[in-house]
Amino acid sequence: MNGFKFLMLAAVAGSCFTAIPIAESQVSVAVGVAPVCPYGYYDVAPYSCAPSGYYGPEWFSGDVFIGAGPWFHGENNFRGNVNNTFHPDHGYKGAMPNRGDKADPTQRVDKAHFTGNEQRDGRGHTSDDKR
Repeated sequence: MNGFKFLMLAAVAGSCFTAIPIAESQVSVAVGVAPVCPYGYYDVAPYSCAPSGYYGPEWFSGDVFIGAGPWFHGENNFRGNVNNTFHPDHGYKGAMPNRGDKADPTQRVDKAHFTGNEQRDGRGHTSDDKR
């Protein structure tokens, strides 16, 4: 009798699992506009504000940072110079700008004085391509 009850219980449980409709999963990813940051974000995690001197002048249009990290949707062939010694993953422990700070125009580095050591595409990928 116990075997019969167990078999019936298993049959009821099995029918319940087969009666449950299987829903297709829907994944949606939305990326918003980057918060204001005076010198731009690192193009790889931790994505916090990068200090002056990390990005070369080609990352800016006038005084406006044109993008990096998950917010950058520029041309696929974009390459820009960075000085990755200003990245915390490379040992940088210096001053960091805060969100909402304004860039100091006297700290802007021009092409003649920028010493980048790496090229990046704005999405965290390094490149050996030299322009």
